[in-house]
Amino acid sequence: MKKLINDPSQVVGEALEGMALAHPGLIRVHRTPDFIMRADGPVRGKVALVSGGGSGHEPMHGGFVGRGMLDAACPGAIFTSPTPDQMLEATKAVDGGVGVLHIVKNYTGDVLNFEMAADLAKEEQINVKAVVTDDDVAVQDSLYTAGRRGVGGTVLAEKICGAAAETGADLDAVTQLCRDVNASVRSMGIALSACTVPHAGKPSFSLGEDEIEFGIGIHGEPGRNRMKHERADQLTEMLMEPIMRDLPFKRGDHALLFVNGMGGTPLIELYVVFRKAASIAAQHGITISRSLVGSYITSLEMAGTSISLLRLDDRMVRYWDAPVVTPALRWGA
Repeated sequence: MKKLINDPSQVVGEALEGMALAHPGLIRVHRTPDFIMRADGPVRGKVALVSGGGSGHEPMHGGFVGRGMLDAACPGAIFTSPTPDQMLEATKAVDGGVGVLHIVKNYTGDVLNFEMAADLAKEEQINVKAVVTDDDVAVQDSLYTAGRRGVGGTVLAEKICGAAAETGADLDAVTQLCRDVNASVRSMGIALSACTVPHAGKPSFSLGEDEIEFGIGIHGEPGRNRMKHERADQLTEMLMEPIMRDLPFKRGDHALLFVNGMGGTPLIELYVVFRKAASIAAQHGITISRSLVGSYITSLEMAGTSISLLRLDDRMVRYWDAPVVTPALRWGA
């Protein structure tokens, strides 16, 4: 194992310290319990958005803390849910007096711990609502979930709902918008190689030289099947077909196409995938009117990609275009 780390048991804490030093104008990092919050938080009179999950998926979620997106993020250990005390303290720290929305990826530990934190926050008179994202069409259940996994669509929900909250939308409106985004997005991914969790010191699974894992999860959990590697266009077709069938998308739809890297995939390859995915959408009469390409929800150094397709309405377009200023995502400001 060759990684730029010191002690596997300290890698998350040292990374958080690095984030704080790199982005002092955007975020503040709280230790024990660990969470990241916007530098100007809490913002009075604004609905606060809190998310979180295991580390190793950077920049999700800490990289998305800032104006126009999340108010706080809770980083767990590598591929491990954060704890209820992290979530509770983050919720209290960013509560602006008009409620807090928890955006939770559908992984069993995340769901249970966020539920516990919400119950504790309500005992302290904080109005908390939660939306669980479950956009992955690959499998119904996995090693980490009951039901579909929350993956790339979570990034889109955090951006769109963060912008809505920034305009002064109330908690019910932001919550419903998050549900609408989740209902309108579908995702699927593939892995070309495994990743190595630092404390394990070895790859999380093995693939042959000519094999890929189709429908992979962001923790390296198995997908639909293992198969021989194909050309990028063929793999993109295989990803797009179940995504478009599951919603289903239809002619005349406008959509946001998000091609995400899993951590070890160069941008040039992601654009090759985007090219084919956009072409497939066009063949079905779908207009790709917004896009995102890059590594935004990763799995350490795994090579691979995921595709997310979000059916857009006017609200989503307006909030997607709105200014955002975070360590990992920023435009319009």
